[in-house]
Amino acid sequence: MFRVLVAAALLVTAPLTASAEQMTVVIANSHTYAVQLEMYSQDRDHAWPGGNEAYILDDGETKNITLECEDQENICYGAWVSGDATTYWGVGPNNDQECSDCCYVCDGGSTESINLVE
Repeated sequence: MFRVLVAAALLVTAPLTASAEQMTVVIANSHTYAVQLEMYSQDRDHAWPGGNEAYILDDGETKNITLECEDQENICYGAWVSGDATTYWGVGPNNDQECSDCCYVCDGGSTESINLVE
């Protein structure tokens, strides 16, 4: 009986894990060339699509990208011209640039349409 009480007490005092959520990123490429895009968590070491890969948007293409994320997680986009990382938007190709309006909170909704222009 004592073990059951201890186990129950541990369950009650265990930290809660973050709940899963989804966020849809709506992004349009109005640039002349194809661009690559990655989304970066600012709260943990995670990126979408991850695995050293990036989403590709051809010129004129719009994508709706659904991310599995943690509730209230802060996520920023980084985009760059395919083959030219010196032309970028948001936090850039390595999440190492400053931006004032490229981050969103994971709350089950969608971003406004993000338009990558020259």
